[in-house]
Amino acid sequence: MSLSCFDFGERMLTVGEARTAALELVPRPLGDEWQSLKSLHGRVLAQSIVSPIDVPQNTNSAMDGIALAWPEADAERPDSWVLAGEVLAGHRHEGLLGPGECLRITTGAPLPACVDTVIMHEQVKLHAGRIRVQHPGSVRKGQNVRLAGEDIAQGVVALATGTRLGAAELGLLASLGMEQALVRRRPRVAVFSTGDEVTAPGEFLPEAGIFDANRFSLAGLIVEHGGEVCDLGILPDDRHVMIAALADAAGDADLVITSGGVSVGEADQVRAALAEVGELGFWKIAIRPGRPLACGRLGPQQTPFFGLPGNPVAAMVTFLQFVAPTLRRLQGCQAPDPWRLTALAESDLPSRKGRVDFLRGIFHCDAGGQLRVRSTGHQGSGILSSMVAANCLIEIAADRENLARGEAVTIQPFADICRGMPR
Repeated sequence: MSLSCFDFGERMLTVGEARTAALELVPRPLGDEWQSLKSLHGRVLAQSIVSPIDVPQNTNSAMDGIALAWPEADAERPDSWVLAGEVLAGHRHEGLLGPGECLRITTGAPLPACVDTVIMHEQVKLHAGRIRVQHPGSVRKGQNVRLAGEDIAQGVVALATGTRLGAAELGLLASLGMEQALVRRRPRVAVFSTGDEVTAPGEFLPEAGIFDANRFSLAGLIVEHGGEVCDLGILPDDRHVMIAALADAAGDADLVITSGGVSVGEADQVRAALAEVGELGFWKIAIRPGRPLACGRLGPQQTPFFGLPGNPVAAMVTFLQFVAPTLRRLQGCQAPDPWRLTALAESDLPSRKGRVDFLRGIFHCDAGGQLRVRSTGHQGSGILSSMVAANCLIEIAADRENLARGEAVTIQPFADICRGMPR
């Protein structure tokens, strides 16, 4: 079978073509569900939030001080003001102030009618019930006042559909009095490792074995990108076992991920099993690390499937480039592509034309405010410690070769999975 939305056969795809093709596996976001405010962190809005109130609700004081109606003309200002009372946060002052009267006010307290200015305590002197303003020439009408609705006005869209809810967004929802919101369902992601040599941590490690790192790295990435992990363990190099596992996973999950078993070796069973259970879209990408990557659909449900490389770094890099955007699309995020910045290379960076190279990098901001980046050193696709040392991927375009120190280069900060994530 071939995919109707793309049929690339054996052609080598660019990274951009592969990402676009992967996103076509998800024609629409998942369904919606209502969740309480305390359960909304990391979720994606399925409908826009329109503010039911002004925030702040009342024009109020931005600091503790003295509230009064400040005349613009010097001649209209009295030498001193009568202290007529006090208004505290959470309370209102009833009635109007007379000419030359003022109130003591606390931060957040509503301003009485006709009062337009707040002067900090340090700028006034109190004597015999009267307030004298020190340095009146420095006072500006309207200072230290927060206007009703200046943060969010009633009836405006406070948060748009597709927004991922972080700490700030939760605070904003709470400030609107929202106790729940309609969000996209979390994608259920089945993940398993493959290979007779792969051993679960905690078990005896045979002489020819390796501990399973990929399943746990990928599970962490799934959670960080908003998914729910369905851990299916380790599968042996057995075609029949693989076919059954893929079929079962396709029926239970919104997305299926394997690692290992997708190259052209005799023991690589994932692509062969995929041909029995689903359809292969593409598997050759001009990328390093991670060129052997199987992408397609599984079963009658047409569940999106990614067969990632077995090398740990390659598995993580290809997840970030292709699986993460697909997860964002499943959740209806506003922008599925990776977040990118530009930095200057602190050293020569090796690359080869004709493919996109992703190097593990460390970026920082120098004293002049310029972003700079360097590689973590040896870039072997099995050097998982280099991902631990890195805070970004350095993305070298396919038309570039051996970037020189000082040249501009694109980076993908790992903060993509936190505040910087496209929303």
